[in-house]
Amino acid sequence: MLGEGDSATPSNGNRSNGAPTAVSAQPGATNGTCKPALAVNGASNSDAAPAIASQRQSTYFGHDREEVTRILIQALSDMGYQDAAASVSRDSGYELENPTVATFRSAVLSGDWSAAERLLLGAAESESDAHGDQGNGLVLFKGADRNLMRFWIRQQKFLELLEQQEANSALVVLREELKPLHKDIDKLHFLSSLLMTPPTDLKAKAQWDGAGGQSRKKLLTELSKCISPSVMLPANRLAVLLQTIKQSQIDTCLFHTASSSPSLYSDHSCPRERFPSEVALELIDLGGEAWQVQYSPDGSMLAGCGSDRVVIWDENYEVLVRLEGHEHGVGSIAWSPDGSMLVTCSQDKTARLWSIPDGECLKKTKRFGEPVSSCVWAQDGKSFVLGTLDRQHGLCTFTVDPWDMVEWGGKARVQDLCGSRDGRWLVAVDDQGTMRVYNASRRELEYEVDLSSQAMSVSISEDCKHLLVNKSDGEAQLFNLETQAMGQKFLGHTGGKFLIRSSFGGANESFVTSGSEDGCILIWHKAIGAVVERLKGHRPRCNAVVWKPDDPTVLVSCGDDGRVKMYVGRDRGDLARMGQNQANKTSSSSWTSKAGARALRERPRHPYPGND
Repeated sequence: MLGEGDSATPSNGNRSNGAPTAVSAQPGATNGTCKPALAVNGASNSDAAPAIASQRQSTYFGHDREEVTRILIQALSDMGYQDAAASVSRDSGYELENPTVATFRSAVLSGDWSAAERLLLGAAESESDAHGDQGNGLVLFKGADRNLMRFWIRQQKFLELLEQQEANSALVVLREELKPLHKDIDKLHFLSSLLMTPPTDLKAKAQWDGAGGQSRKKLLTELSKCISPSVMLPANRLAVLLQTIKQSQIDTCLFHTASSSPSLYSDHSCPRERFPSEVALELIDLGGEAWQVQYSPDGSMLAGCGSDRVVIWDENYEVLVRLEGHEHGVGSIAWSPDGSMLVTCSQDKTARLWSIPDGECLKKTKRFGEPVSSCVWAQDGKSFVLGTLDRQHGLCTFTVDPWDMVEWGGKARVQDLCGSRDGRWLVAVDDQGTMRVYNASRRELEYEVDLSSQAMSVSISEDCKHLLVNKSDGEAQLFNLETQAMGQKFLGHTGGKFLIRSSFGGANESFVTSGSEDGCILIWHKAIGAVVERLKGHRPRCNAVVWKPDDPTVLVSCGDDGRVKMYVGRDRGDLARMGQNQANKTSSSSWTSKAGARALRERPRHPYPGND
């Protein structure tokens, strides 16, 4: 965009007749804060440019030289190297963008909505139109919906007016500007409902961070997707390309355990020795069947539950506290986002809220008609949603302070729940093979999916895009929450009538893992669906498997044998066994190897060359 006191450079396709027009740009040159120091796309900025260009090939190792150069100019400007960016532009004869594009960017980022729409209306609809001297220098992708782009701009205007508490002006925008452009009645009704929303709740309900946040930059990024990259490069293009390369290497690394980003200096691969495959420790404090284990969000504590009791272990894997009070077994547990509280969901038809680490029972729910099956916390830690098998009260939200309950409505026996980290999605599966996807903040049903068999457990990826569904027919599968499309399948484990939990995990969430009716632990590579490890787990059944959130080389499982097992790589397994041989095994209610646990925690981790 044009900075204060800056002027635009020559238009797209023009050349200056004298010296190069070098205008310094401000830091951050892409769809955020760009100044049109480097103005024309592919046009020369001096008479010397043709001579320079004639001495160079049109490609760079098979890549279009202009594209590579413009991406470099953008990246240099993004990183704050303005003089270097200007130098590359001057020497190459290529520039980043024309004045019209820069003015359009400036208009969006400064909230000059009239100017933004005026420039958009004057844009050429194709490259051929632009070459025929049609348009103002802004070129849309073929098939781009100009009215939809105008709707996005006016929607931002509407929301900002609401933020400024100018409800009357916002109403005028809704009726006279937004309504004529959009035929989605549900969308218009939702925007209309925001008029009655208290200002303090506006951002949460609209899932929008305000004019002072990133919303204008996000709007510009969405608009840029409809504009030809020949005149407006997508935001942070080089960074996106580099991340794509890194992700491609991660996706082809069968035993990926590097928690840090791969280096650009060398090809990436992780040694198999670091991948969890050997039992290092066994926990025997749960007594009866072990149904679920969960690490605290920071990985410093481990919680386990089952038919007899609930136990919390500390970072040394020694018992921190036992949670007593439920009349029957506990099938599900959920940590609060800060790890200070835990919800236990019991077959005694109640749920309890506990303070950790002191183990005080803070609250107890009413007794439902059927067992409480699952729990999901809100990201602010102020409330949580319970799923129950009580058809009349399948979904309920509880606020912590003050203690209160809100019914979601509907009649379904909820088998399992999961929620996305961004607070957008809540997914519930029932005992009839139906999956329901809700807008979590509005407690509204978005859509339903009829699964081929009963879903036993669900979980959502950290990027909030994919759902992992583990079904009773022995099949786990990815589901795209945005496109509603089924994805990669994961086969090889056995299902049945009992609840078996699966999860994402490992470095960069590169893996999917699940227990199995036959007692085994299956680990699949998420990208290709291949089984990379099949471990002997529990007898007769392995009920749940989770990865340690702060260490992608550690895996924990639990089963009907009442044991919780920790798996580590072969490079750490020897150390664990050394600790186990030295440990005092006289206690029947503790880790079989406390010394091994300490050794695992305290051992320094040396990076492998080329991995981190």
